[in-house]
Amino acid sequence: MVTDPKFILLNDKMKMPTVGFGTWQISNAEAPVIINQALDAGYRLIDTASMYNNEEGIGKAIKENSLSRAEIFLATKLWSNDHGYDNALRAMDNSLKRLQTDYIDLFHIHWPVPKSDKYVPTWKALSRLHKEGLAKSIGVCNFQISHLQRLLDETGIVPAVNQIELHPHFQQKELREFHAKHGIVTEAWSPLSRGEVFTDKAIAALSEKYKKSPAQIVLRWHFENGVVAIPKSSNFSRILENLNIFDFKLNESDLVEISKIDKTDGRISANPDTADF
Repeated sequence: MVTDPKFILLNDKMKMPTVGFGTWQISNAEAPVIINQALDAGYRLIDTASMYNNEEGIGKAIKENSLSRAEIFLATKLWSNDHGYDNALRAMDNSLKRLQTDYIDLFHIHWPVPKSDKYVPTWKALSRLHKEGLAKSIGVCNFQISHLQRLLDETGIVPAVNQIELHPHFQQKELREFHAKHGIVTEAWSPLSRGEVFTDKAIAALSEKYKKSPAQIVLRWHFENGVVAIPKSSNFSRILENLNIFDFKLNESDLVEISKIDKTDGRISANPDTADF
């Protein structure tokens, strides 16, 4: 059992930090400085992807940092053109080389891409990588209930994590309920909805109530819901701010108010059922 609120226990018994650092749109050139700032600030989960084209820079940052590799929870993702059993194995090998590491803490399928219909054999490859110890945990991203159910039905292997678009304007309650039923941890990308929720009256009121920034209110909302969040920033003061959410607590009435700002059209990115990239 994990008692430290800064970690959550996955269904494979691995411990994952509850707040991580996202690296989308951070370049290889920027990564060594920004990632080391995040690690020095206290982040222990670093989330990247082959599609971000910054694995080399992140690998360099981790090598340069005084933390040991075992102290860092490193996650990366397999891109859609690497779907398929053999392709997925090669993709892992390439990510390991770029990141200069012997293993990945969490290896995801980035998108299901149902049109290509290869996510099931891809998932079987990730299971092999998990058994071989190259991936300590395996997960998916942007999978809907239908995609997850197919993985369960055809492989019997439950993802440790599903990383999805999730924020107060797009709360994905049905999908989160499915995750909870099957022991899948929900991880939020774009947890701050690119700042769009910051001016919402409910968030602004709670910011005033707790004397916390809107970002801290939203990240605490994720935490209260058992969701891992991976905010991204290249500004050091915001890097620090986004991690400083463990000294206050939202109450039940606060959570009710935030639940009211969910929107049926709140998605800001592609629909995983139709995304073809």
